[in-house]
Amino acid sequence: MASNGSDRPPVIGVTTYLEHSAFGIWEAEAAVLHRVYVESVRAAGGNAVLLPPIGDWRADTVDWLDGLVLSGGADIDPARYGQAPHPTTGTPQPTRDAAEFALVEAALELGLPLLAVCRGMQVLNVALGGTLHQHTPEVVGTTDHQPEVAMFGKTDLTTTPGSALAGILGPTAQAHCHHHQSLDRLGEGLVVAATAPDGTVEAVELTGPRFAVGVQSHPEHDVEDVRLFAALVEAARAHATSRSHRRRVPR
Repeated sequence: MASNGSDRPPVIGVTTYLEHSAFGIWEAEAAVLHRVYVESVRAAGGNAVLLPPIGDWRADTVDWLDGLVLSGGADIDPARYGQAPHPTTGTPQPTRDAAEFALVEAALELGLPLLAVCRGMQVLNVALGGTLHQHTPEVVGTTDHQPEVAMFGKTDLTTTPGSALAGILGPTAQAHCHHHQSLDRLGEGLVVAATAPDGTVEAVELTGPRFAVGVQSHPEHDVEDVRLFAALVEAARAHATSRSHRRRVPR
């Protein structure tokens, strides 16, 4: 018997990245992802499916997904937003960039609920025509957003009144952050949903009824607080139900 879209956990695609990895007796390049993403999706009531940065990602190849998470990671190639690389900008990863920009396009075409995390928020912004500050410490004068290698900072967020994010987190929240880049000019259709005390844009969302939220922080690293993932899963469940109804309408 076919599912009606409401009696199963929503399927949430999560992007991964290619890294040289060691597992078992092998060392090889692998498509990897921090486990906490999967745990956060599951704790929120969804099933995570890992999407490698290799594939033909179009609307007709991901229309079985109910939602999408763009994970954090390496810097975007600044050529994508018309800039030369800053000395601190990481080595471009064109394969991952191409895959994730294609996934954003597909998600927007399908109306897939979307949660974009750290790099993911930057991908969303650039995909919509925005730009980035390539080295945020030069803008704000501190390294608070990335205090040390492999160490998270704590950022106090002030959410924008009336935003979807304010409805999820309330007027203020504390977040784990680890980023040396940040949003400059906003992409088309994006509005600021939260800022840090120094003015750094810490969250954005698309205007309109769809769920499309980007956060510069790392909510997946607080598995005791899955409110953002729960909001994504709720939106994904509604999307799945709507899609199921559309497919049953006689033509």
